[in-house]
Amino acid sequence: MLLRAAAIRRAAVAAYSTAAARPETGLYGFDVLRTAKGFRRFVDEAIQRSDELVAHIAQLPPSAEIVRAMDEISNTVCSVIDSAELCRNTHPDREFVEEGDKASMRIYEHLQYLNTNTTLYNAILKAESEGVLLTDETRKAANNLRVDFEKGGIHLPKGCHAQVYFKLLLVNFHFYLETQCSSTADKLERVNQLNLAIAQLGRKFNENIMMKPGFVDIYPASRIPRSIQHNFKAVSRSRPMGIEEQSNPMNTTRQKGLRILADSGTLSSALRWVSDEEVRRQAFIAGNSEPRENIAVLDELIDARDEFAKTMGCKSYAEFAIRPNMAASADVVMAFLNDLSDIVRHKADEEFNTIRDFKRRKCNQKSADLEPWDEDYYIGMMKSSAHSVDPSVVASYFPLSQCIKGLNVLVESLFGATFNQIPMGDGESWHPDVIKLSLHHPDQGDLGFMYLDLYSRKGKYPGCAHFAIRGGRRLSDSEYQLPIIALVCSFSSSRGLTARLNHWDVETLFHEFGHALHSLLSRTEYQHFSGTRVALDVAETPSNLFEFYAWDYRVLRTFALDETTGDPIPEKLVKALNASRNMFPATELQRQIFYSIMDLTLFGEHTSKPLDTISAVADLKRKHTSWNYVEGTHWHTRFSHLINYGAGYYSYLYARCFATTIWHEVCQDDPLSCSTGSVLRDKFLRYGGAKDPSALLKDFVGDSVIRNAGGGIIPDISSLRKEVGL
Repeated sequence: MLLRAAAIRRAAVAAYSTAAARPETGLYGFDVLRTAKGFRRFVDEAIQRSDELVAHIAQLPPSAEIVRAMDEISNTVCSVIDSAELCRNTHPDREFVEEGDKASMRIYEHLQYLNTNTTLYNAILKAESEGVLLTDETRKAANNLRVDFEKGGIHLPKGCHAQVYFKLLLVNFHFYLETQCSSTADKLERVNQLNLAIAQLGRKFNENIMMKPGFVDIYPASRIPRSIQHNFKAVSRSRPMGIEEQSNPMNTTRQKGLRILADSGTLSSALRWVSDEEVRRQAFIAGNSEPRENIAVLDELIDARDEFAKTMGCKSYAEFAIRPNMAASADVVMAFLNDLSDIVRHKADEEFNTIRDFKRRKCNQKSADLEPWDEDYYIGMMKSSAHSVDPSVVASYFPLSQCIKGLNVLVESLFGATFNQIPMGDGESWHPDVIKLSLHHPDQGDLGFMYLDLYSRKGKYPGCAHFAIRGGRRLSDSEYQLPIIALVCSFSSSRGLTARLNHWDVETLFHEFGHALHSLLSRTEYQHFSGTRVALDVAETPSNLFEFYAWDYRVLRTFALDETTGDPIPEKLVKALNASRNMFPATELQRQIFYSIMDLTLFGEHTSKPLDTISAVADLKRKHTSWNYVEGTHWHTRFSHLINYGAGYYSYLYARCFATTIWHEVCQDDPLSCSTGSVLRDKFLRYGGAKDPSALLKDFVGDSVIRNAGGGIIPDISSLRKEVGL
């Protein structure tokens, strides 16, 4: 591990200049977090500070100062929530993880108290109604704060009639919603109970995904290609050999095998490269049949969210979640998704038949069926054979050190800024692999700070994600609170060697970097609007936009250099990569449509209870994709977006439409020019969530980027149709 850390530090030093040393501090630069138990004090201080601000607000006349003080409360509470969330997902010390977990729940309970505080709610109502808020951003902040209060049910009528509320119980590691009656409970208490239950269920769902990925043991090990065996754990078993040996149980020999852990990265490697169909089948089923515990957790979550939404006066949780967004209603989104599903179906079926016919030729079986565990293997084979793309050759141009340098190329070319590696104080980092960068502009100074934690390790969040630690906000006319974020990935690496990324990993890195730039470059008055704190419909737009940069030769040639010769990646190879990417675009688009419809259906209106999620998802897959459903599997129980994006996964498709239009209209002609960067920053990224999203998009790209439909807003799909070849 130390050798690997040294490798990434050497790589980072080669890519960045180094700033002066920093004093001793605590985790993420918070002095209070020098020890795991510091999270307790972190919460105590946040509660004390927010209570002081509540008392201060109670004394204020209607004014913009009320909005600023409430944003200070939000800043205080979010610093704890965001730090605890990052710690829970990345810290290798179990004590820190457990204390972060406790801190997260304590501060969440306090947040529920704040969200139902009538002093704060009445103060914001008066500030809004008396016309004392003079700027658009302040008025929008006040409106958003009021809406957030009302999402917590503060506006619901109180009553002394019998009401049902929900109590969260932990029994044998399963959560249950216990129905009780209380003659004094009111709707607000009911909403609070449900909110806490929903939070706990979501945490349990994600924890199960991390801790119980499932596995399958394959014997003998030779069934898996030697070139990828390092991705799997060696196992062995005793087996009697021959008739004579079987008569003597003591005479055994060890058979070597390999264990395929069914986390997303390891599973995808097996499905892509293993030629033995039975091994792929077993790996697919293992990866899509765990964690079984999440079947019950998801059932309870669906019930809790449904009850919550109906208490709030909505017909479904999907309706509640989508109402504040541009789409405005679940019906608008479902109509958009169904139309898109119909549009893509013919081309997706054609692609499916092409893959099936290829398998039949390879297997010399005229009636062989194409199964879900065949998809990655045969698509990968077809792409490689059609365009002579050798993944090992591609990866040789993408050592992680060069990819990090590529991020620097982007910010320097587009925004005139540079990343500088800066040393961390004792206790600031959570792992030797972590490095810290400052984004610096020669005229504007530091713009923000970013931690990089890029390698996989046991117990760490298994995917790639952008974590906020502190939002940006205006402190005074001359002072701005700089944002702090962490970019977390799970790239694999051999000991002592810097990772070499496949091109899909490069695209993922650029995707998360789009989120990072949104956070680092926004300049909002209030942290409530900082960076990615935007309407869900547009939250994924910057990340989808920067995926295009990962496919453009003009960008790649600036950092994708041969490890030995230093020569840039050949344009011919990049063209082959793009041609390979464009072979089955409808299949991937259809998958995203299916995910979105599944998410919307699970949290939509249900005619009968309880909902059998396994059957519902199976029916949707048969209806909206060209692929078979594998009986006994329940892939959706490891789909963490059901927690983080409940009834909001459609936003990825919205964002892809927006990003495709932005790329074609704004970036494609000269993606690395200062003029392109100025437009991106000044007309889009700097606003964060401070501007109405529909106005933001129209001012940035033009009126045609969105369309009105059924009382809501949907994206124009012209650019996407062109991109996919529909």
